[in-house]
Amino acid sequence: METKDQTLERRWTPPRLNAEDDDDEIDLLQLWQTIWRRKWSILTLVLVVMMVATLVVLSITPIFRAASTLLIEQKAAKVVSIEQVYGLEGTGNEYLQTQFELLKSRALAERVVRQLNLTTHPEFDPRQQPEPLIDVKGLLAGFNLGKVVPVTLPEDLEEGVDPTEAQIFAEVTDAFMERVTISPQGKTQMVKVEVEMADARTAAKAANALAQGFIESQLEASMEMSMTATNWMNSRLGELRTKLKAAEDRLQSYREAENLVDVQGVATISANELSMTGDRMIDARRQRAEAESQYKQVQSMRAGGWEKLATLPAVLGHPLIQQFKAEEARARAKVDELSKRYGALHPAMEAARTELKAATGSLRGQVEQIVAGIERNYQLAVANEGSLRASFEANKSQIQNISRKEFKLRELQREVDTNRALYDTFMNRLKETAATSDLETANARIVDEAIVPTEPVKPKKTLIVAIAGLLALFVGVGLSLLLEALNNTFKSTDDVEAKLNLPVMGILPLVKGKERKQIARLFSTNTDKSFAESVRTIRTSLVLSSIDDAHKRIVVTSSIPGEGKSSVSANLAIALGQMHKVLLIDADMRRPTLAKSFELPVGTPGLANLIAGTAKLEDCVKHIEGIDMLSAGTVPPNPLELLSSPRFAKVLEVLGGHYDRIIIDSPPTQAVSDAIVLGTFADALIYVVKSEATAVPLVVKGVGQLLQNNAPVTGVVLNQVDIKKAKRYGYSYGGYYDYYGYSSQKA
Repeated sequence: METKDQTLERRWTPPRLNAEDDDDEIDLLQLWQTIWRRKWSILTLVLVVMMVATLVVLSITPIFRAASTLLIEQKAAKVVSIEQVYGLEGTGNEYLQTQFELLKSRALAERVVRQLNLTTHPEFDPRQQPEPLIDVKGLLAGFNLGKVVPVTLPEDLEEGVDPTEAQIFAEVTDAFMERVTISPQGKTQMVKVEVEMADARTAAKAANALAQGFIESQLEASMEMSMTATNWMNSRLGELRTKLKAAEDRLQSYREAENLVDVQGVATISANELSMTGDRMIDARRQRAEAESQYKQVQSMRAGGWEKLATLPAVLGHPLIQQFKAEEARARAKVDELSKRYGALHPAMEAARTELKAATGSLRGQVEQIVAGIERNYQLAVANEGSLRASFEANKSQIQNISRKEFKLRELQREVDTNRALYDTFMNRLKETAATSDLETANARIVDEAIVPTEPVKPKKTLIVAIAGLLALFVGVGLSLLLEALNNTFKSTDDVEAKLNLPVMGILPLVKGKERKQIARLFSTNTDKSFAESVRTIRTSLVLSSIDDAHKRIVVTSSIPGEGKSSVSANLAIALGQMHKVLLIDADMRRPTLAKSFELPVGTPGLANLIAGTAKLEDCVKHIEGIDMLSAGTVPPNPLELLSSPRFAKVLEVLGGHYDRIIIDSPPTQAVSDAIVLGTFADALIYVVKSEATAVPLVVKGVGQLLQNNAPVTGVVLNQVDIKKAKRYGYSYGGYYDYYGYSSQKA
């Protein structure tokens, strides 16, 4: 057999209160149930926010958007090639980006503001701005915020000082630039110029004015560049003309100073003469070498006489020498022949010797003549070579001099040609500029002009209201989950059973508009069918739980005051009184309520008097509503000592012999320790929890203290349940609530 303590330990296990002990998994079903329980609150919030958003967007001034489309040419037609002077080729992505930025320029915006006279337009003119719907400054002035440090405004924004026209123009220009959008169209050369304004017609005019102003500004810039280039070329042309004249004068002066007519022809003749002189000098050098060789032979043979000279090749090879040698040889042969026949004095011998002598003399004379000719030829060859060399050097010096003059002349001629070419180029450009100065060209053209828009682009009412509703839905869901997380109370029977591991004996609905004494007698008056059925359910649960072990002494307690334990005790006692003989004891001697609820006279003796022995039992017990009741009596200074005394145990023992059920209304567990003491005398203990009011840790702590002191906690009564609210939030109570009784009460 299990003991009473083992049964309680098996029946109740302390719940886990820390989130660290829970699983990390998110219970999506629980989240959905939380959201579903508050669906009407969430929907109400969404509807309210959407209605407010609708009112707000209806009060916003609609904004219209007008758009004009421009086509920007990457390379403008070059009537005058001034771009080369300025380095503008007009090609590439950088060029297009530059044009897009020019469309955003302040100068162009000022041009449009001035053209459309936007400084007097009500939408831009600060002097015509409407008064604000809410005077924030006036509202702040109504609050006593103590000493406020004054804020020093800029001079142009101080109150009472009228802005100047320049300030108004600058402010209007800034406002207009904020409403202009330049949007390049993909990878094309087209750009869309958009203007947003409340005045649709003015927006279209402004978009067209921006596009046209851009084209006109480009034309003006082109004309200004052309004029600037023309002026620069005129000044440059004068400089080039002066330089060309100076170069031509220097060339002519040099020709006159050097007496140059045709340098090219003179240089050609001199070169031919030099070539011929060189050839002749080569022949003369060869001839001089040959003559010198013969001359040296003659000089070397001169010491040997003329006979030796006659053996020289140059002499011997001479025809006359050969002839004279032949005559001499014949004369000598004749002398030799006659000498064989005649004597030396023979006339024939004399005649032969005379003839030989004459032949020898002729030969000698001819040899000497030839040798003299060789010497003269050598001298002539040397003189001829020297003359040709001198002539060659003279021709070479003349050619070098002519080359130097030619180089100088060519240098001067090149300078003249360069200056003339540059002068002619600038002259041609200047004539082209003058001929086309009145022709206007632009690098952009309008593809689509802006038309007056018929539909506003701002505010997007449907989108704003939808977003507001969606945000409200998210906020509502978030608040629901947050409130659910912060609301650490018992909202349903499932919460009680899950968090306390104790059975729920029943629930009591919230009774509105009734006083405490009326609620204490609500079961007997039977004015609230649902409440009465709920009490019967609790009675049935209590009776069924005591089949094996009759619960004679039943303690009713709660965690904190105000949870309705006294009302539960009174109604439960009256319900049990229909079946048994019941005694209701008010053991809450610190804050007794049953005497007031049942309108007992002041000073009526009760439990305190009975324990203290100052009153008899028959004087203390009163018969009310079919049951006997023992009030708290005179409030003692030491209630806990009275309840812990043996006399109290004796009183309970005596009363147990007279009654079938004794209902004891106990003080709260978290206020004093009286409930723990009373729990030791109880056969059953009913714990009352106020729905959606009492914190879970308080209940867990109270139940734990009771069980630690072996109090027989039988079950929990969930009190003051708002049934309608619970139905809206989707809480289900199953068999704990008599639906038919509630339906009849509604009927």
